[in-house]
Amino acid sequence: MSTKVSDRCPCGWGDPYPACCGRFHGGEPAPTAEALMRSRYSAFVLADTAYLLRTWAPENRPEKLDLDEDVDWQRLVVLERTGGGPFDTEGTVEFQAWYRYDGRREAQHEDSFFRRDQGQWVYVGPRG
Repeated sequence: MSTKVSDRCPCGWGDPYPACCGRFHGGEPAPTAEALMRSRYSAFVLADTAYLLRTWAPENRPEKLDLDEDVDWQRLVVLERTGGGPFDTEGTVEFQAWYRYDGRREAQHEDSFFRRDQGQWVYVGPRG
């Protein structure tokens, strides 16, 4: 999927991609855990594996990431968040990400844990 300047960001906040997750994909640090989670969802939609790997905590980061081209990400819903604000060092974001795969509509549900490393939010992994 390619994203034009006028396109709304895949994360669902409603802003154009460059003003939303595009700035984080371009190198600006995400200010909150939720902003990082939303930008990572957008990276899945856009198949930006470099961003996904760069924002993964080093101890859990895979060496390589192969995304399934047949997954059509469609919608992100944030269910709950704890911490993860601009002055926090840790946070969680629970979400559902809806997608189509092999003709079926399905959802991935995760309660993700994030932490701040050297001033940058990183995805650690599923909580619990």
